[in-house]
Amino acid sequence: MDPDRARQLLERERERIERALADLDPKSADDRDEPGEGGSEDLYQKEFDEGRAGDLREQLEAVERAEARLAAGTYGLSTQSGMPIPDERLESLPTAERTVQEEHADGRA
Repeated sequence: MDPDRARQLLERERERIERALADLDPKSADDRDEPGEGGSEDLYQKEFDEGRAGDLREQLEAVERAEARLAAGTYGLSTQSGMPIPDERLESLPTAERTVQEEHADGRA
Protein backbone atom coordinates (compact mmCIF):
# COMPACT_ATOMS: atom_id res chain seq x y z
CA MET A 1 0.00 0.00 0.00
CA ASP A 2 1.15 3.49 -0.81
CA PRO A 3 2.51 5.14 2.39
CA ASP A 4 0.54 8.34 1.72
CA ARG A 5 -2.69 6.36 1.45
CA ALA A 6 -1.82 4.43 4.62
CA ARG A 7 -1.18 7.72 6.46
CA GLN A 8 -4.53 9.05 5.26
CA LEU A 9 -6.37 5.93 6.44
CA LEU A 10 -4.68 5.99 9.82
CA GLU A 11 -5.36 9.71 10.30
CA ARG A 12 -9.02 9.13 9.51
CA GLU A 13 -9.16 6.21 11.95
CA ARG A 14 -7.47 8.27 14.69
CA GLU A 15 -9.95 11.12 14.15
CA ARG A 16 -12.91 8.72 14.32
CA ILE A 17 -11.69 7.23 17.59
CA GLU A 18 -10.80 10.56 19.20
CA ARG A 19 -14.19 12.00 18.20
CA ALA A 20 -15.97 8.98 19.72
CA LEU A 21 -13.97 9.37 22.93
CA ALA A 22 -14.84 13.06 23.11
CA ASP A 23 -18.53 12.28 22.55
CA LEU A 24 -18.71 10.06 25.62
CA ASP A 25 -20.27 11.75 28.62
CA PRO A 26 -17.28 13.06 30.61
CA LYS A 27 -19.19 12.64 33.87
CA SER A 28 -19.54 8.91 33.29
CA ALA A 29 -15.80 8.34 33.61
CA ASP A 30 -15.29 10.74 36.55
CA ASP A 31 -18.28 10.25 38.85
CA ARG A 32 -18.17 7.14 40.96
CA ASP A 33 -21.71 7.00 42.35
CA GLU A 34 -22.56 4.03 44.46
CA PRO A 35 -25.48 1.84 43.39
CA GLY A 36 -28.68 3.34 44.73
CA GLU A 37 -27.47 6.94 44.50
CA GLY A 38 -28.75 7.32 40.95
CA GLY A 39 -31.16 5.50 38.79
CA SER A 40 -30.23 2.08 37.49
CA GLU A 41 -30.29 3.50 33.97
CA ASP A 42 -27.60 6.02 34.96
CA LEU A 43 -25.46 3.26 36.43
CA TYR A 44 -25.91 1.12 33.32
CA GLN A 45 -24.99 4.06 31.06
CA LYS A 46 -21.93 4.85 33.15
CA GLU A 47 -20.70 1.26 32.98
CA PHE A 48 -21.46 1.09 29.26
CA ASP A 49 -19.55 4.33 28.61
CA GLU A 50 -16.58 3.15 30.67
CA GLY A 51 -16.47 -0.08 28.66
CA ARG A 52 -16.78 1.83 25.39
CA ALA A 53 -13.98 4.21 26.44
CA GLY A 54 -11.77 1.20 27.17
CA ASP A 55 -12.51 -0.28 23.75
CA LEU A 56 -11.74 3.05 22.08
CA ARG A 57 -8.44 3.39 23.97
CA GLU A 58 -7.46 -0.08 22.73
CA GLN A 59 -8.33 0.97 19.17
CA LEU A 60 -6.22 4.10 19.59
CA GLU A 61 -3.30 1.96 20.73
CA ALA A 62 -3.73 -0.14 17.58
CA VAL A 63 -3.54 3.06 15.49
CA GLU A 64 -0.34 4.02 17.30
CA ARG A 65 1.18 0.60 16.60
CA ALA A 66 0.19 0.91 12.92
CA GLU A 67 1.72 4.39 12.74
CA ALA A 68 4.95 3.00 14.23
CA ARG A 69 4.99 0.22 11.61
CA LEU A 70 4.43 2.82 8.89
CA ALA A 71 7.39 4.86 10.19
CA ALA A 72 9.52 1.71 10.34
CA GLY A 73 8.56 0.66 6.82
CA THR A 74 6.76 -2.51 7.91
CA TYR A 75 3.16 -1.31 7.57
CA GLY A 76 1.15 -3.75 5.50
CA LEU A 77 3.20 -6.75 6.61
CA SER A 78 1.88 -9.26 9.11
CA THR A 79 3.41 -8.86 12.55
CA GLN A 80 3.16 -12.63 12.90
CA SER A 81 4.59 -13.94 9.63
CA GLY A 82 5.88 -10.94 7.71
CA MET A 83 3.55 -11.83 4.83
CA PRO A 84 1.87 -8.94 3.00
CA ILE A 85 -1.58 -7.94 4.19
CA PRO A 86 -3.79 -7.29 1.14
CA ASP A 87 -4.58 -3.65 0.44
CA GLU A 88 -8.30 -4.45 0.51
CA ARG A 89 -7.97 -5.57 4.15
CA LEU A 90 -5.98 -2.46 5.06
CA GLU A 91 -8.59 -0.26 3.38
CA SER A 92 -11.32 -1.75 5.57
CA LEU A 93 -9.16 -2.20 8.70
CA PRO A 94 -6.17 0.18 8.56
CA THR A 95 -4.82 -1.15 11.86
CA ALA A 96 -4.71 -4.79 10.70
CA GLU A 97 -1.68 -6.52 12.12
CA ARG A 98 -2.18 -9.92 10.53
CA THR A 99 -3.70 -11.52 7.47
CA VAL A 100 -7.24 -12.85 7.50
CA GLN A 101 -5.89 -16.40 7.32
CA GLU A 102 -3.78 -15.82 10.44
CA GLU A 103 -6.77 -14.35 12.26
CA HIS A 104 -8.90 -17.35 11.28
CA ALA A 105 -6.19 -19.75 12.42
CA ASP A 106 -6.31 -18.10 15.86
CA GLY A 107 -10.11 -18.10 15.87
CA ARG A 108 -10.28 -14.28 16.03
CA ALA A 109 -11.95 -13.52 12.71
